Amino acid sequence: MLAESLSLTRLASIKRSLGVSKLSSKPTQTTGPIEATEVVMPRTGAADGLRLQRRRIPYPAAGDVTVRVEAAGVSFAEVQMLRGRYFNQPAFPFVPGYDLVGEVVEIGSDVSHLTVGQRVAALTETGSWATHAVVPAEKLVPVPDGLDPGEVVSLVTNGVTAYQMLHRIARIHAGDTVVVHGASGGVGTVLTQLAREAGVDVIGTASASKHDLLRELGAVPIDYRIDDLPARIREIAPDGVDAVFDHVGGAGLVDSWRMLGPGGRLVSYGVASALDDEGHRLRPFVPILARWILWNASELLTGGNQRATFYYVQRWPGRFSEDLTELLRLLGEEKIDGQVARRFPLEEAADALESLDSGRARGKVVLVPSEY
Repeated sequence: MLAESLSLTRLASIKRSLGVSKLSSKPTQTTGPIEATEVVMPRTGAADGLRLQRRRIPYPAAGDVTVRVEAAGVSFAEVQMLRGRYFNQPAFPFVPGYDLVGEVVEIGSDVSHLTVGQRVAALTETGSWATHAVVPAEKLVPVPDGLDPGEVVSLVTNGVTAYQMLHRIARIHAGDTVVVHGASGGVGTVLTQLAREAGVDVIGTASASKHDLLRELGAVPIDYRIDDLPARIREIAPDGVDAVFDHVGGAGLVDSWRMLGPGGRLVSYGVASALDDEGHRLRPFVPILARWILWNASELLTGGNQRATFYYVQRWPGRFSEDLTELLRLLGEEKIDGQVARRFPLEEAADALESLDSGRARGKVVLVPSEY
């Protein structure tokens, strides 16, 4: 039941004027019913329509665990959800939040592999923009001690997406060359680092203001706004590239296909170009599916060996824990970094979402509940 509902923008203004930095102190353990603070997305519209609510959450049912959230990710999925354009759009109102990192504070029955106080991570799809979340225990992945929660959460959705596209779909090898569109974004920064760690050359597209970041990550930067992007790619890789990772979709997929060399793979994992389209939210996926069928049929008939692959983040849900564990190992060994663009307090979720939607962010935007 809703106990309190305030405009996030108004709440943030009140807290700044009073100099308040925390809603409450962090408890060492639960001593009674948990009163959670949550961000609610009530309807389609602008980010400033997000609301804050207080809600008493029940003790976890069998197989569930209550997690005190230390960091929650802000992703393009929430931008799409706010416009009602997400592929698997949840019904309004709901608590957004695709992933989280936090501490186990309550454990339901039939859960024996987790302990109170243990740090865990999860891909939730919704529900993580809160101080506390009840999550099925089977979704939780243990997080090693000593890792920064913000960097960890940057690897949950974005990192596993990047890892699975690179190693389970494109199956790249040392010495390959790939193109990463949006290489300065949440998925792109991880994908670039993973490719470089595997000995793969990366050509990254981004606006010119972000080219310094791409060079730091070891990529060759290209401005995505140039007139003939495939021709520029061919100047760098005359025989074409081994894989292109495309989150834009739309007509740009044709250009991505033209960049491929023999045996290349086009991995499409988003439709950012259709964010402001009208009509049914699934409509942008129809031309992608049509091109996938046409291109692959053409390659089979002509004896070619290019392939276009459409990727969805949960294509291998059974491998999620395995792949995230590998990413956390690489993070702990400092072979990759969690590229956190900025950390926002929970009550500034509207600003966090606008920061991502504006295209200014370099890496992962993270929410940090202010109880911490």
